[in-house]
Amino acid sequence: MSILFTPHMIGNVEIKNRFVHAATYESMAKENGEVTDALLRRYAKLAQGGLGLIIPGIMPVHRLGRVPGLAMGIDSDDMIPGLGKLAQAVHDGGAKVFFQLLHAGAQTSKEAIGRAPMAPSRTRMNPMYLNRAREMSEAEIEDAIRAYAEAAARAGEAGADGVHIAASGGYLLNEFLSPFFNHRQDEWGGSDEKRFRFMREVLLAVRKSVPESMAVTVKLTANDYTPRQGLTTALAAKYAGWMADLGLDALEIASGCTTYSGWHIWRGEVPVKELVQGLPAWQKPPAWIAFRRMVGKFDFKEGYNLADARVIKSAIGDVPFILVGGLRRLSHMEEMVEKGYADFIALCRPLIREPTLVRKFEQGTADESTCASCNRCFAAVVHDKPLRCYY
Repeated sequence: MSILFTPHMIGNVEIKNRFVHAATYESMAKENGEVTDALLRRYAKLAQGGLGLIIPGIMPVHRLGRVPGLAMGIDSDDMIPGLGKLAQAVHDGGAKVFFQLLHAGAQTSKEAIGRAPMAPSRTRMNPMYLNRAREMSEAEIEDAIRAYAEAAARAGEAGADGVHIAASGGYLLNEFLSPFFNHRQDEWGGSDEKRFRFMREVLLAVRKSVPESMAVTVKLTANDYTPRQGLTTALAAKYAGWMADLGLDALEIASGCTTYSGWHIWRGEVPVKELVQGLPAWQKPPAWIAFRRMVGKFDFKEGYNLADARVIKSAIGDVPFILVGGLRRLSHMEEMVEKGYADFIALCRPLIREPTLVRKFEQGTADESTCASCNRCFAAVVHDKPLRCYY
């Protein structure tokens, strides 16, 4: 039997195989963040497709940490019934489910939250949302920590098997950890230890708010690729080691910061036409120029997070490691686990195109994904279209 179809533990949760659905923004929730029937159908099909663990798309933990668009929410008790249905749909399909907790920080709009965004420090003009975030107060920092803990408790009440804390993509936790975003000179910034404090407090608060049966995991940016130095692989490895010391149950890494690092996060084609066509007329010319400049600079590479992964995995000891990023061939995935580079394989775009891909792998009817990395799926959700393969 392939090692990919052997069980493995994440904390006290047994995952039946090594395949993970990487958190993928769906643009399919109601405007208030409630779960829809379309989301239930999507995750039921993915679970039935053979995955061991499903991490649904981002779930903002605070009303001031919401993102523009149609993301699911976990910032209110009103969300629990729908999230419970989502967890049940995944369980009925034979998979486990971890909810991904997120606070947008600077990466949101005034329209989404009703006021100027907030961040560890006042920011420069955001190139995507064309606004500046203001510096958070001590009270707002403490409020955000409570929001993560309360959201984790809601995840448990809804029946999730774990929570996956998003410290990636340039969102609030990523911002506190990164010298590019965090310029504070108080107890929340000014040194690696102080920049890590917010992450530490969130982890500890979340752990206290859920039962031991639930897993607490993190997705960490390995390299910001911001205009000035932010999170680097070495710094991310240091943070990862500190998380392991706090009792982290598993770690996943990502590359790049959503609004500053171009196409590092996704790699592959830059679908300029699709990205631009839904924008207001006044935004189209500069956006066309910006996206055209990215073409050819972020070509797809199989396993493009592997170099960072090998450094960071070595810092966390026996803590399970989830590898994501450009994994397409079954034989390559097997090699990653057999050689100890990863414990789990996370897939995003391949499962958008083929929700039953893992079942095909298991049955021997496929040995690689047919995803072309055209990234039209990403362009669609940017414009509030539902997630699916548009190739």
